[in-house]
This record gives sequence, structure tokens and C-alpha cells, in this order.
Amino acid sequence: MQIPAPCGGIWLATDVRSSILTDTKKGAVTSLERCSVIYDSILGTIGRTPIVRINRLAPQHVTMYVKCEFFNPLSSVKDRLAIAIIEDAERSGALKPGQTVVEATSGNTGIALAMVCAAKGHPFVATMAESFSIERRKIMRMLGARVILTPAAERGTGMIRKAEALAARHGWFLARQFENPANPAYHRSTTGPEILSDFAGKQLDFFVSGWGTGGTLTGAGQMIRLARPEVKIIATEPEGAAMLSGKPWAPHKIQGWTPDLLPAVLNRDVPHRIVPVADTEAMEAARALARQEGIFCGISSGGTFAAALKVAREAQQGSVILAMLPDTGERYLSTPLFEGIAEGSDPEP
Repeated sequence: MQIPAPCGGIWLATDVRSSILTDTKKGAVTSLERCSVIYDSILGTIGRTPIVRINRLAPQHVTMYVKCEFFNPLSSVKDRLAIAIIEDAERSGALKPGQTVVEATSGNTGIALAMVCAAKGHPFVATMAESFSIERRKIMRMLGARVILTPAAERGTGMIRKAEALAARHGWFLARQFENPANPAYHRSTTGPEILSDFAGKQLDFFVSGWGTGGTLTGAGQMIRLARPEVKIIATEPEGAAMLSGKPWAPHKIQGWTPDLLPAVLNRDVPHRIVPVADTEAMEAARALARQEGIFCGISSGGTFAAALKVAREAQQGSVILAMLPDTGERYLSTPLFEGIAEGSDPEP
């Protein structure tokens, strides 16, 4: 009798203790390690996020995929950055056992650092502009972090200054996500190779990513350019704060994208092209992904997908496009993304 196995194969025997599977796609016999679901820590679940085909929103002449970073344990690509910085600092001795970690964050990095610090026994303090969503503060506090709010008028540089001051005053470890080389290095060793592995022997023409710290765009982009020089790397950013395009920063609604500085870790030579998107385009794309693909993601994901759609519409017949989706829609319940979503009962048909 054939019994379905949890990783897409079938058990060869009814004895569930068997360690041998038949892979139904490759016809190969492999170890049960291939789909192990037991981890020593929540941190072991970071990475290896799935790539999913877009079936209803993609223009008919192209194929579109998205890499769903909300499959990370705390639901964003920043889980990668957090474990990269903390473990690098532990190895170098810059972060001592039990030492407090502090960082400026728009939310996702803080949430990821709060998770990593909770798992490793480090207190964590986040500094965050008061303009970012309420749910981000609450998630960090649920994970045991302290959140220090800074005035919205001081923008991203204001929350960075506050984190630097707290680190200097108390002797805390400052994560420095915008300049820490461990950030893009982790994407060079995980995100980029994951994409290359998933597309090994397959066509890929465009890789689209937004930027906040620049770690994903730089690290993953460098690896893709190195291994697949035919792939065009597309950067996207808010139309109203298109700093990579040489324009001045202005307030925008795509949380997590484009702080009012160009991060040191961002390699501006990686993208072949920059495709800005408007706030409204980002939110419309996020809503469309939810309603027409069942993919529940945030505003920055919508922005990346909106840029990917622009690339797709101009691309040659048969082109293949991959877009990064950085986080989940649940980070945005109190933001304009959910405006017009009813809270009460819908009328019966």
C-alpha cells in the first residue's frame, strides 16, 4: 500500500519508521532527511523559502514566479538578516553572551532580531519611528523586546541616531543593518544560491527586488549575476523617494523600503535597471495577489510585484520573471493597505 509522505513522495512500506522514500517527481530513492521536520531551534527554519508560480495575474506571453519570504518563521526576509548579524557577532566576539542588542528598524528587522535574540538569550531593544504600524510594535513586545519610538519627522536617520546613542550609553551591541557586511553576505550564501538551485537548468530572464537595507538586492543579485549573467537584475523603489535613481527622498507609504539614506551595504552596480512604483500601485498589487492568487503579502511585496508586472508587460515572448515578496500582509492591518476592508458582518446573499 502506498502512503503519502510529507515532502511529496510516498512511503515504500506501511512502517512509518522507514527512512526510505520514493520521490514521485524524480523517481529516486532518498533519505528521510530530505523532508525532515524536526529542528533544534526555531532558527533552523530560516530560509529555503518556496518559489511559487503566478497563474492569474501574469501577462499571457510570459511566466512569472514569486519567492515567498513570508514562509520564514517570523514572516519576512529580515529573518535572514537577523540571524546573519547576530551569529556573525557571536563568532567574532563582538556580541557577548547575554549582552543587549539594539537596532533601528521599520519593524521587520526588529521583529526578526527580537526572535533571534529570544532564542539565543539576548535582550533586545528596538528604536522605531512612530509612523510605522502598531502591529509591528506589539509583535516585538510579544517577543520580549523593548520598543523606543522616535518622532516621525526625524525619519529613518532619527531612529538610527537614537539606537547609536543607546548603544554608546549602555554598552549594548548595535546591529547596524545598513552597514553590516554580514547582511549581504548571508544573502550571497543563502538567498542567491536558493534561487540558482531552484532554477538550475531552467530559464530565468529577470530578477526583481526592492531595497531597504540593500542586503537582498546586493547579495542575491551578485550571486545571480555571477552564475547566470544572462539574467537582468531589476531594482525597484518608491516613485516618490527614488534615491537610487538620483531623486531626493520624500515620505512614502511602502514601509520597509527606501529610508532617507543610501545604505553602505547597497551595491549600486548590481541592478541593470531601476523601475520605480507609486504607493498606490504597490497597494493595488498586494490586494490583487491576495484576491486573485491567494498570496497574502505586504505593501513592499506589492511594490516588487508591481515593478515585475511592468517588466513583464515589456518583456519578450516566453520570458521568465522572478520577484521577491519580502513579508506578510499581517504587518499592515492598521495601514492604508486595509482601508475599506469591513470589520463587521457582510450581508447574506
